[in-house]
Amino acid sequence: MDARHSLGDLDIYLFKQGRHTRLYEHFGAHPESLGPESTGTRFVVWAPNAAFVSVIGDFNAWDRNAAPMTMRADSSGVWECFVPKAKHGQRYKYYLSWPGGEGERADPFALLSEEPPATASIIWDLNYVWEDGDWMQTRSGRNALDSPWSIYELHLGSWRRDEHGNFLGYRQMAHDLAAYVKDAGFTHVEIMPVAEHPFYGSWGYQSTGYFAPSSRYGCPQDFRYLVDVLHREGIGVILDWVPGHFPTDVHGLANFDGTALFEHADPRQGFHPEWKSAIFNYGRYEVAGFLICNAMYWIREFHLDGLRVDGVASMLYLDYARQHGEWVPNRYGGRENLAAIELLQELNKAIYEEFPDVQTIAEESTSWPMVSKPVYLGGLGFGLKWNMGWMNDSLTYMELDPIFRKFHHNLLTFALWYAYAENFVLPLSHDEVVYGKKSLLSKMPGDYWQKMAGVRALFGYMYGLPGKKLLFMGAEFGQWREWNHDLSLDWDLLNFPAHDGIRAWVRDLNRVYRECRALHELDFSPEGFVWENCHDSDQSVLSFFRRDKAGRPVLVICNFTPVPRENYAVGVDTGGTWREILNSDSHAYGGSGAGNMGQVRAEPIPVHGFAYSVNLILPPLSVLFFEPVEGGA
Repeated sequence: MDARHSLGDLDIYLFKQGRHTRLYEHFGAHPESLGPESTGTRFVVWAPNAAFVSVIGDFNAWDRNAAPMTMRADSSGVWECFVPKAKHGQRYKYYLSWPGGEGERADPFALLSEEPPATASIIWDLNYVWEDGDWMQTRSGRNALDSPWSIYELHLGSWRRDEHGNFLGYRQMAHDLAAYVKDAGFTHVEIMPVAEHPFYGSWGYQSTGYFAPSSRYGCPQDFRYLVDVLHREGIGVILDWVPGHFPTDVHGLANFDGTALFEHADPRQGFHPEWKSAIFNYGRYEVAGFLICNAMYWIREFHLDGLRVDGVASMLYLDYARQHGEWVPNRYGGRENLAAIELLQELNKAIYEEFPDVQTIAEESTSWPMVSKPVYLGGLGFGLKWNMGWMNDSLTYMELDPIFRKFHHNLLTFALWYAYAENFVLPLSHDEVVYGKKSLLSKMPGDYWQKMAGVRALFGYMYGLPGKKLLFMGAEFGQWREWNHDLSLDWDLLNFPAHDGIRAWVRDLNRVYRECRALHELDFSPEGFVWENCHDSDQSVLSFFRRDKAGRPVLVICNFTPVPRENYAVGVDTGGTWREILNSDSHAYGGSGAGNMGQVRAEPIPVHGFAYSVNLILPPLSVLFFEPVEGGA
């Protein structure tokens, strides 16, 4: 008898405590053999308030009475049964009845679902032979906080499509995506949610199948293949994960057994007014365990290098997107969601205990303290946090006409006051190029040339600052139009030198960022950053140093006006030759070609408190990177 998936007393105990991180190995549908003449599938579902549950599917002509389930006698609310001849690849659902109603539901633990708009679950296994052993053995260093993280964020359905406008599958896109990302120099990809979602236009942020990679692009093995190929090319994989809410589609989790099982019953706690979706009841152990198990499932079974947790702010605040009187205070009278705090802390403890070589990343848009600090210090326990304040300030500044930028210089400098409060990622994400916000290139003021130069300057500024980097697809070659999830990126733009120049700039930024330890090694330590001059608002120029653990510097100078500056004095702490390692105004990137002939000499003339100085030419709308040449005195 194959008992791999049968539930024991310990399994039920851990399930009820919300601490079973391998529930998916027991719940859901698992093909089994009970003997040489008896093969079929074991089904397990949690529905404590149902009066009757059965499995319906291709194997019994969807007959509601053909495969009744039995509720366990241990007060767990778990129903189970073995259905002979139900096999891999067949469709199924659960039929449930309760006092006053009935319904058919997809399996919350289904490993595969029908392609939407169809809604049935599919019996499936996860058999796959991985070939990413080299990556898995070395990823601890690659995913460490003192390593370079240059993240390429993408949406699978609209990165690239075939000649007929159809989706590429996980396997179809795997090699092209890996080659493209590797050539561009990114260290990681971040894939927007792939958990099955009925409405494609939700981009995956409204999921009904939390354990099922979307069948729009293939099966679980196909998604594993995509991750495998990326790993074999040296690229880490982060997945967006959405524990904050779920849609109310009738086949999904909402009102699952006739009651608010996964969600809060009170709409002041259980309904999200902004996204018109249901909110998980984090205070219910089985629900918290479902989410923690799901996060562990994606990391464990798909070799992911990180989870970017969506909508953390919406989880933390009971009054998020609510007016006065529309929310229920916590037991202390406050607006903090204590159950969500505990869930996030338990989630991060569980992940880092088993997978110390991955990172969790919080999309948290407020100033909630200690998001990326350890739980034992009172933090939420994330490894990284998106810096939404930097993103808003930087884009607000870059959208200004350069004439007015000098009056808003603080938008560039303010983020450094709190830069070390968290382990920040600097994100230029999908949210900033949709719904009328325009693409990054279209946000820039000025003529065609100035827009191109403005985007290059924005990227150079971002790569110079402390913090990991994230760019949404299309930005790396200057897409003009907003992102549209129904269309492929405008790859034809790469036939134009100016757009290919932006891609070349991003490629070289990524290369120098990876190679220069000063640009990534001390991202989260004040010792890694020193202002040279943050006060030149009149000329809209910023200059600063980045340093590595050995103290070796990189000098970064940003000119945010279209006016070139000559004989611009910058203080440095060593004499001799300083080599210009990056210049966003180079002809190779579509710039005017102004610069410093590749190097400058530092003389013993004090400037801004530094013992030496260099006189520079600052090209228009440009960012320059310099490093001292050893023995170049």
